[in-house]
Amino acid sequence: MVYDGHGEDTTIEGPKLYKRHGYYYIFAPAGGVPTGWQLVLRSHSIFGPYERRKVLAQGNTAINGPHQGAWVDTGTGEDWFLHFQDRGWLGRVVHLEPMKWVNDWPEIGDMSHGQIGQPVLTYRKPRTLHPSVPENPADSDEFNGATLGLQWQWQANPEPTWGFPSQALGVLRLISTPALRSTHNLWDTPAVLMQKLPAPQFTVTTKVTATLRNEGDRTGLVLMGKDYGSLVIAKTKHGNVLRQVLCLQAESGAPEQVAAEVPLAQDEAYLRIKVDQGKTSFSYSLDGTLFHSIGQAFTAQPGVWVGAKIGIFASGEMGSGELGYADFDWLRFAPSS
Repeated sequence: MVYDGHGEDTTIEGPKLYKRHGYYYIFAPAGGVPTGWQLVLRSHSIFGPYERRKVLAQGNTAINGPHQGAWVDTGTGEDWFLHFQDRGWLGRVVHLEPMKWVNDWPEIGDMSHGQIGQPVLTYRKPRTLHPSVPENPADSDEFNGATLGLQWQWQANPEPTWGFPSQALGVLRLISTPALRSTHNLWDTPAVLMQKLPAPQFTVTTKVTATLRNEGDRTGLVLMGKDYGSLVIAKTKHGNVLRQVLCLQAESGAPEQVAAEVPLAQDEAYLRIKVDQGKTSFSYSLDGTLFHSIGQAFTAQPGVWVGAKIGIFASGEMGSGELGYADFDWLRFAPSS
């Protein structure tokens, strides 16, 4: 035990250890995720005793809980500090702060308000050793490659039988994977392919062709969190239907509820979710041009320690025989109008 934070720095965690100019430094977040601060401890001995300084806090900014970060040396004589901000349904958003060393203490962010830095919302880019250009993380996917893009993540350790990109067809084929008996809803379903949200406001649309062979087969587009809302194409004994499905308190095993349903006389459909600061609306199209609203409004919710995610899936109830599948031609994000 080199430092006990129970007095001033509750929930001290996630330390980063550095050595500079004869000092050992512990960079560690404290105070909890939504309201915490960044702490720096220093000592000439790894075992302490350590001097303590709070170096970054929300102050009078809108950037709450700026901590759980790390010091970055660009190699050009500049120092920077990476940290996150917990924004609930949007997840943990990464920020980059200017940093400099003064009297062997780091000063981070805007220091004009005192000894404790505050986050900056905008700032110039770092000077790096090699030229760089602004680039957005991947989000939209045409599913034309032989592998999935790095933006995608399965809800659980993947199995090769859940689906595969077909470069020849230019689609991502998801198999109607039989649901486990212990599955209550999509929260418990491993075979959901998801990615993090790109912005507070956006529209996401996907084109899917559903080859549903057995009653109970279904596929769709979901905005996943502790509550989730989805657009689902399902095979019933009366034929295929398109549903808006909501699940409140999914994490607790609550059942899904069908909020709206229309018959579907074709296999191909365009599914769309529009998100505006967490408020969502759902629509579908049969031709990719004319979209029809369906169901009711839904408010995005975070997951456990993560934000909400956009996902696609296919599932079924038959454990044997010929399984159905869904071919996703593309999934595209666009700014909301």
